[in-house]
Amino acid sequence: MTTTSPTTGEPEPIVALEGVRRRFGTVDALAGLDLIVPANRITVLLGPNGAGKTTAIRMITGALDAHAGSVRTFGLDPSIYGEEVRRRCGVVSAKPALYDRLSGHANLAYAAELYGLGRGDQIDRRIRDAAARFGIEHALEHRVGGFSTGMKTRLALARSILHQPDLLLFDEPTSGLDPESSHAVLEMIREMTDDGRTVVMCTHLLLEAEGLADKVIVMEDGTDLVAGTPTELTQRFWPGTVVLVGAEAPVDPAPLARIPGVRQVEADTDPCQVRLHLDGDHRTPDVVLALLANGLRLTRVEPIQPSLEDLYFAVRTKKDIADDGGRQLSPVERPDDGLPPAAVTDRHRQVAALTGWPGSEEAR
Repeated sequence: MTTTSPTTGEPEPIVALEGVRRRFGTVDALAGLDLIVPANRITVLLGPNGAGKTTAIRMITGALDAHAGSVRTFGLDPSIYGEEVRRRCGVVSAKPALYDRLSGHANLAYAAELYGLGRGDQIDRRIRDAAARFGIEHALEHRVGGFSTGMKTRLALARSILHQPDLLLFDEPTSGLDPESSHAVLEMIREMTDDGRTVVMCTHLLLEAEGLADKVIVMEDGTDLVAGTPTELTQRFWPGTVVLVGAEAPVDPAPLARIPGVRQVEADTDPCQVRLHLDGDHRTPDVVLALLANGLRLTRVEPIQPSLEDLYFAVRTKKDIADDGGRQLSPVERPDDGLPPAAVTDRHRQVAALTGWPGSEEAR
């Protein structure tokens, strides 16, 4: 169930951590973490091992208390209302605790009792429905000790939704899985928000979060480096335009670096290709015309969209655009050369049509 703010009318965040600190001995597992989880979305906590992702999950459920800062889950303090919070959460850890000597059905039935769901035909139907959703209904009567790692993860996922929780917390859910099983598990997680659930997933695997996350929170050393949607991160950390240019013959980068609007020329593994870092989309038609004037017989002009991996390392390395090809922590203002924008000619429009770039009336 999602509540809305009485002042803004927007959905209240399901989870809100502010300035949270947690120490284990002399180690700061969390060092002032701020974290907001919007409702009915998939939020991915991304970071290296030891960044504090698992500790953050345990804070959200009240399994750990904060030494400083504020934790609210469903608007409640889990250190006080832990039982109520946990009733509304489903958790899957990297190595889910299952009873190997029991059957899959017995594992789920035991979990149902712990959730206070009771026994009987109605619960049995819920167990079988949950198992069917994750493709393990055929294995319910088999001992879990004989399950593969992927089957155990599917069983843990089925267990996590038995009590129909509002918030699902997945800590490295594909750890140890083969590629096919990983893909299947991620697809299942993606589908969970269709039921109105909110998902928080921890991972250090960039490809795992690609295309899955509605919101990304990059963590390091117990704190949040940056948070936002993939689109917001792209706009913030990849403000320039990168174009892959291919030609029929090897490309000499030296004359290309002198073309107006080209910030940097980056070599490619293919000598017939280069990456041009421009100061904006509006430069593309002019640059293409300049390339042709330099005698290049072009075979491709393709915009390069940054992957989550590009954005992740842009955030963590904090390199300037001149050093790392367009990735940076702060947006760069385009230099104002004091000249009026060039007129849009039919040639510009032809180039724009051929390359798929906006011709420029809008961009200029």
